[in-house]
Amino acid sequence: MSLSSLALIENWPVPHAAAGVVRADGTVLGVHGETARRFPLASVTKPLAAYAALVAYEEGAVELDEAAGPEGATVRHLLAHTSGLAFDEHRVLAPPGERRLYSNAGFEQLGDHIAKAADIPFAEYLRQAVLEPLGMGSTSLEGSCAKDGVSTVEDLLRFAAEVQAPRLLDPRTVAEAMSVQYPGTKGVLPGYGHQNPNDWGLGFEIRDGKSPHWTGSGSSPRTFGHFGQSGTFLWIDPDAGVACVALTDRAFGPWAIEAWPAFTDAVLTEVRGAR
Repeated sequence: MSLSSLALIENWPVPHAAAGVVRADGTVLGVHGETARRFPLASVTKPLAAYAALVAYEEGAVELDEAAGPEGATVRHLLAHTSGLAFDEHRVLAPPGERRLYSNAGFEQLGDHIAKAADIPFAEYLRQAVLEPLGMGSTSLEGSCAKDGVSTVEDLLRFAAEVQAPRLLDPRTVAEAMSVQYPGTKGVLPGYGHQNPNDWGLGFEIRDGKSPHWTGSGSSPRTFGHFGQSGTFLWIDPDAGVACVALTDRAFGPWAIEAWPAFTDAVLTEVRGAR
């Protein structure tokens, strides 16, 4: 089927945009725009990096609860943004586990930790562990594993199908990544202010009851994913049985805060109505 709701991206005030929706079985329900165009992902890089970290865990290269990052922190803390590290500085602001401090620095320390454990640069580990097996040939990491990925809608739909029905990982590991880590932790969701609680899994943000939020009012509380400051997002709604990717080349701002929830609700309404 083709989703007419995806054409709403034509109304977004962006130079270029592309979007798509995929089921767990890999069936692409619809696409719109330049789906083979490579866009900077910004923080949508993090779910890819997190997936590679979970492969490293299953391969025995690292343990989720082994020491990593600042003193007292673990791999799990780094993945869940509770290491206490500042946003973009390798500076400790809080003890591990106390606050949800969204941190690019934490993901960079995670990448360094895995690279050392696996004796391979993290970008290459990501390629071998995730990108190559999933056929994501247009995706690459070109710097920080927190924010410097480049990809296409076509590739990210492959990734979104994988996360919904894992082949590279044990489904129990992915279920853990979708589960709230350090429940009840407060924090700021970038662009949306203070949230109490500010729930995250392992590398994926969990919607739960957050308001305001970048997904839709019709999104289930179990929805998880990530958005990026380059005007990009990936969400997976387990209750709806679909995932959606949208990539643009305009920085996140008021336009996205207004456009994304309505777009998401239109997609979900169409998907549910077509069943």
